[in-house]
Amino acid sequence: MEDAVGKSQVATDVLDPTRIVALFLALGLDGKPPGHYDPLPPYFHQVYFWDVHRPEELGRDGHPHIGGDGFIPDLGLPRRMWAGGRLTFFGPLRQGLPAQKTSTIEKVQLKTGRSGPLAFVTLRHDIVEGGMLRVTEYEDLVYLPDPDPARPRPPAPVAPEVWDDAIELTFTPTLLFRYSALTLNGHRIHYDRDYCQRVEGYPGLVVHGQLLAQFLMLRANAHGTIRHFSLRAYAPVFDFETVQLCRAGDRYWIRGEDGRLAVMGEAVFAPSPL
Repeated sequence: MEDAVGKSQVATDVLDPTRIVALFLALGLDGKPPGHYDPLPPYFHQVYFWDVHRPEELGRDGHPHIGGDGFIPDLGLPRRMWAGGRLTFFGPLRQGLPAQKTSTIEKVQLKTGRSGPLAFVTLRHDIVEGGMLRVTEYEDLVYLPDPDPARPRPPAPVAPEVWDDAIELTFTPTLLFRYSALTLNGHRIHYDRDYCQRVEGYPGLVVHGQLLAQFLMLRANAHGTIRHFSLRAYAPVFDFETVQLCRAGDRYWIRGEDGRLAVMGEAVFAPSPL
């Protein structure tokens, strides 16, 4: 396991404007999609640098097999969830240009939580375009055991009850499918309801943590140029819910129908020009 720390892989891509238009429209955003050579909205780089594998190289959940020749080591835990991350935007990525992403395993930790053993993996993604570092993203993943039907899920924390403004969001199966396709995310919890309920014990399709993060960052981007954005996931959101995206100052969060805190984000903005 310790041998995995420092391991890297490199992906290259041309930031095709067609994918940006497709994501812009799939998210139902207002206005005109950005055009050729325009800067990408924050976090839109998720639709690039696909990690494509042959069918026999995939695990039961649709993700690439872990362990062996895979990038992430086998931690003996079959379920994977996005747990949050931190991003620094050094400058805008621009459409139509080639870019390179280097992913490095920064940390691997084994812990015991309220639901049993856990493993946390932190990946660092550095994206370079035009010879300059544009984005550094730390991505936190958590690996879990299969659910025990006799053990109830631990309760999620309660979301803040005071905010400056809030909007409602809904997530249809069609949106989850389109986001999975655009990001080449084969994780079955986002589109295979039978797998969700029978194997992983969820009541419905799980909304991508990155999709929730995308809406948080788009909301923050309306208030200034983001330089840093931190995220932490606390509880899943499901396709049958209507949730609230709330803001208080520079904090942004997703509040579930039952008042639980799903994801919390905090922005640091670039100084305003004089």
